[in-house]
Amino acid sequence: MDAYNAVSFAGIFILAAFAWLLSAERKVVNWRVIFWGIGLQFLFAFFIFVLPVGTKLFLLVNRVVVTMLQSASAGTRFVFGVLAIPPGTTSETGETSLGSILAFQGLSTIIFFAALVGALYYLGVMPFFVRLFARVFTKLMRVSGAEALCVSSEIFVGVESSLVIRPHLAEMTRSELVTILTAGMSTIASTVLAVYVFFLQQQIPTIAGHLVSASFLAAPATLVISKLLMPETGTPRTLGLDVKPQYEKEDNLILAIINGSWNGLRLLGGIITLLLAFLGILALLDLALGWCGGYLNSWFGWTQEWSFRALLSYVFYPFALVIGIPPADALSIAKVIGERVVATEVASYQDLARLLAQGALVHPRSGLIASYALCGFAHVASLAIFVGGIGALAPSRYKDLSRLAFRALLAATLVGLMTGAVAGTFFTGSSILLGR
Repeated sequence: MDAYNAVSFAGIFILAAFAWLLSAERKVVNWRVIFWGIGLQFLFAFFIFVLPVGTKLFLLVNRVVVTMLQSASAGTRFVFGVLAIPPGTTSETGETSLGSILAFQGLSTIIFFAALVGALYYLGVMPFFVRLFARVFTKLMRVSGAEALCVSSEIFVGVESSLVIRPHLAEMTRSELVTILTAGMSTIASTVLAVYVFFLQQQIPTIAGHLVSASFLAAPATLVISKLLMPETGTPRTLGLDVKPQYEKEDNLILAIINGSWNGLRLLGGIITLLLAFLGILALLDLALGWCGGYLNSWFGWTQEWSFRALLSYVFYPFALVIGIPPADALSIAKVIGERVVATEVASYQDLARLLAQGALVHPRSGLIASYALCGFAHVASLAIFVGGIGALAPSRYKDLSRLAFRALLAATLVGLMTGAVAGTFFTGSSILLGR
């Protein structure tokens, strides 16, 4: 373990302490959740990155995801032709890529993965793993069965995870609601994993395995951070109970694939809409700050960059250092982590891929840690999506959800940073972590 590994290790506990400082009730600390939440992250990371059998499993998962992506591209290439060919590659017929076109090359794979998830739910594969992880969290951390089930479901799917606990939402405590919102924004859905792999696969060939690992690490981290920011002061109705998921099973496999595809299409439309809206707003903010900053530069002789991204980079700069990013790369990584808050993780992953492709990062650990830290929906747009989605299932909790939303966004951001710190702790320059 070198100095940066030690910094990342310390960063895990510094982030937990920071969450406690911002706690709604600092006198209430559930040490069992903290111990098992951090312990499970270490156990999982040790298994994947240190033990040979775990490394083999990691590489297998990476190959499976990459193979599925190649299968997904068959449909997009048939429908969109040359527009779907990734940059730097050629098709079987010798056609050359026209460059990076996100809507056709990356986002369209969401439909394939949504259909696949629908099929896996029908076949009982997803419910089995969701209940397995829920039981582990419930027994070890002694949290409510409903929130454990939702957190476990978020490892695999997105906002629809709230459906599995729909009967319990109206009676949940404020602490449980924060956990549910945090889980939605701190993990990624398997349907959008393909997009991030598409961005980073050339720079980090094993990125698929890393993003799957990040999603698993985020689940226990979610319980740690959310319970520190909003400790449980009530008595959840499902405390320590094994809760069964509530979902409607399709009549047959074909119908499950069809409905999954339609869900993917709606998700695709939502992502494109959010990117168009929030990237435009961010550009407008940059113009306003640039205009004001230009006058300040001229008055005081400064050469400071004035943009909303630059402002956020200074906010997240100390956090980048805390999770083990070397100082030479800290400002660049802080910028991509900070812009996710307003521009979504899709734009941040694009910018991270650009930094890696240009060789702008000095240390190889920086890009890898950032890929973990960005792995989640911790941004303003998804906050509105999750509050609206969960509120629609439990209208009586709209007021509570809206009041707790920004605390959950803070929690989700800290969860991403914590998973990045865990990855940084185990970074040794080995082939699996470097992605070679």
